[in-house]
Amino acid sequence: MSRRSGILEFAVLGLLRESPMHGYELRKRLNTSLGVFRAFSYGTLYPCLKTLVANGWLIEEPGNTSEDALAAPLTGRRAKIVYRLTAEGKEHFEDLLSQTGPDAYEDEHFAARFAFFGQTSRDVRMRVLEGRRSRLEERLEKMRASLARTRERLDDYTLELQRHGMESVEREVRWLNELIESERAGRDHPRPGPDGSAQQDNTSGESGGLPRPGSTPGPDPSDDTAT
Repeated sequence: MSRRSGILEFAVLGLLRESPMHGYELRKRLNTSLGVFRAFSYGTLYPCLKTLVANGWLIEEPGNTSEDALAAPLTGRRAKIVYRLTAEGKEHFEDLLSQTGPDAYEDEHFAARFAFFGQTSRDVRMRVLEGRRSRLEERLEKMRASLARTRERLDDYTLELQRHGMESVEREVRWLNELIESERAGRDHPRPGPDGSAQQDNTSGESGGLPRPGSTPGPDPSDDTAT
C-alpha cells in the first residue's frame, strides 16, 4: 500500500466512524473537511472502498432514502450504496489513531491526523504534535544551512523564494508551539492555523468531531455522479 492510499483509507474510516455515507457524500466530506484530499477522484476513492470492504472493515448496504428509492425507476440507475463501518473497521481505525510513528509527522499524513484529533487521546496528540515540530525544526535547520551555502550564487527572486519557504516553516513551528502549550494547559479554543487563518481547535477533549477550518473549498459542482 502506498503512503497516499494509506492516508485515504485512514480518512475514510474516520469519516465513516461518525456515520454511514454513500460514495458521493463521502467524497464531498473528504474535499470539504479535509482539504488535503481535494485532488482525489471517484477513480481513486472507489477502489479504496472496495479494499476496505474486502478487508472486512466496511460493509455495503443499499440506500434507503426516498431519493434513492426514486432513483432507479426515474433515471435507470441503481440506488446508491451506503458504506457502514464494521466493528472490525472501528477497531482498526482506533489502532491507526493510536500510532505515533514517523509517518504521522509527514506533511499530508499530519494534516489527516490533525483533522481527527477530536477523536484522539491527549497523550497521542502530544506525541504527534511534538514529533511534527521536531521534524519541521530539522527541516528548518537544513534550509538555513543550504541558504547560507548558496546565498551568493542565487538571484534575488530565487533568494526570495527560499526565504518565503523558510518563513512558512517558521510560522508552522510557532503554531505547533501554541498547540502544544494549549494541550499542556488543557485549553480548548479556536487557534490560528499555520497559514494564519482561523481553525477550530478541538484538541483538548478525549473525543469529538472533525475540526472545521474557517475556509474550505466547496464540492465541485460538476461532480453530480451518484453511486
